[in-house]
Amino acid sequence: MFPYDRFVKYEELTALLRAAVAKFPKLAKLAPIGESYEGRPVWCVTITNFETGSDTDKPAFYVDANVHATELSGSVAALKLIDELLNGYGKKDDITRLLDSRTMYVLPRVNPDGAEWAMADKPKYIRSSTRPYPYDEDAIEGLEAEDIDGDGRILMMRFKDPNGPWKKHPTEPRLMVRRDPIESGGDYYRIVSEGSVKKYDGFNLPVARTREGLDLNRNFPEEWRPESKQLGAGDFPTSEPEVRNCVEFINKHRNICGGLFFHTWSGVLLRPYGTKADDEMPPEDLWVFNTQGKKGEELTGYPAISVFHEFKYHPKEVITGTQDWLYTELGSYAWVVEIWCPMREAGIKDYKYIDWFRDHPVEDDLKLLKWSDEVHKGKGYVDWYEYDHPALGKVELGGWNRFHTFSNPPSHLLERECSKFHDWIIFQALMSPKLEHHSTEITKLGDDLWRIDFGVQNTGYLPTYVSKTTLEKKYTRGVIAEIELPEGATLVEGKQRIEGSQLEGRAHYHTLVSFFPGANATQDRCRFTWIVKAAAATEIGLCAKHDRAGAVRSRRTL
Repeated sequence: MFPYDRFVKYEELTALLRAAVAKFPKLAKLAPIGESYEGRPVWCVTITNFETGSDTDKPAFYVDANVHATELSGSVAALKLIDELLNGYGKKDDITRLLDSRTMYVLPRVNPDGAEWAMADKPKYIRSSTRPYPYDEDAIEGLEAEDIDGDGRILMMRFKDPNGPWKKHPTEPRLMVRRDPIESGGDYYRIVSEGSVKKYDGFNLPVARTREGLDLNRNFPEEWRPESKQLGAGDFPTSEPEVRNCVEFINKHRNICGGLFFHTWSGVLLRPYGTKADDEMPPEDLWVFNTQGKKGEELTGYPAISVFHEFKYHPKEVITGTQDWLYTELGSYAWVVEIWCPMREAGIKDYKYIDWFRDHPVEDDLKLLKWSDEVHKGKGYVDWYEYDHPALGKVELGGWNRFHTFSNPPSHLLERECSKFHDWIIFQALMSPKLEHHSTEITKLGDDLWRIDFGVQNTGYLPTYVSKTTLEKKYTRGVIAEIELPEGATLVEGKQRIEGSQLEGRAHYHTLVSFFPGANATQDRCRFTWIVKAAAATEIGLCAKHDRAGAVRSRRTL
């Protein structure tokens, strides 16, 4: 239904999504959640069996991708999920059960403007949005990364310098390696990004601050910090339309019980917290995250890790204003998938995630180069070639084609990599609470008096409140029950609308050999009672609903 060996630009993406929804009108709807900075509609595909109820009457799971401009394989993974859900309905039991009872909200491209720049014939790679930030002005001087020779790639530039920090590998001269700490007397190089240079004075070569300095993932409300504390954070939480679109959509859809955000790269499954240790998380929530993570490792082959404990950019710093807010503020379980790990593909063992980028053995580079030659057919690492730079003179271009080798998988491996996640997403979505009808008993009391006992239950794994964090934040109510009476019927006892309790699921039961006392055996159920005065054969309406667990509606005749 979608191409999986390339990235698609916005107009084609829109056409593909419209065609998919038109093919499955009973299962999918397409609507914008808002517009990007440049005015492009940001599309959301709502997927559920609309014949079994509206999307908002069911518990839901949220997926988005491509908040960062160059991380286009996230869009491919989101399209693959849409494809699997729509084409798997009626053929795969889990998918059929999922869409009959729950809703999926999928946003394949949160940041269409930045993605268009990344896919341009002459690309420009920015972190996120195309809005100028923090200053609306071009750099006066310095190196600006861009495709200077017009071949559609942004590679590296090297030029000789006796005090340069890099040298050629002794047996693999294509590969540039660090100069030893006390080494001297060799041929050394400086290496920078391919790009243009403004106002070069022949001595200083600063990197120009990009005019588009936003990082949309730092603009979310979760412990947001300003630019002075964290680069790219924006003017204030949700100041950027792309982020505000997502935050407003999720806040309006309180049926969302969990979410997953596609990024690249590192080949890991990341869970909260980003700012504090696991021992500050409610233990019950951590247990659920561990259950989800274990299944994720089994289904994807990616390790499931804590951002705070294993994925910090610097050991003394934390990242705030991220998509963690879905859990930390709203209490819905949230994961980030960092798609793709070329190091693992090259056979590198004990890969230490972020630490590896700071330092790793030269042997790892040789393994990566060998893998690139054999699997990526020379497109991953470009042999150095001369270029007459207008400011720097004779330089060489080459090295890693990072966009198609590190930031994203090579095109021929794209579908394989992006097919690893849909089963895990389905698993998480089916964990959500699900309010269902248990029993309705109507007892005639005489003199047109009737007692109605309306019982509902949570058949999901998670409790109706989803997480202990939800309870702490007071984000959701218990089960709400309502009775609808026609003209002439009166309510004698009970309220027309009743707020009941939260209902537990199966998530927090101890094992059968546990010495802890057992919980209430029916803590997943609640019953609502009314006494009404009405003539026989009167039709009444009963409804029970929960913000996250869905709704149950029934018409009964006295």
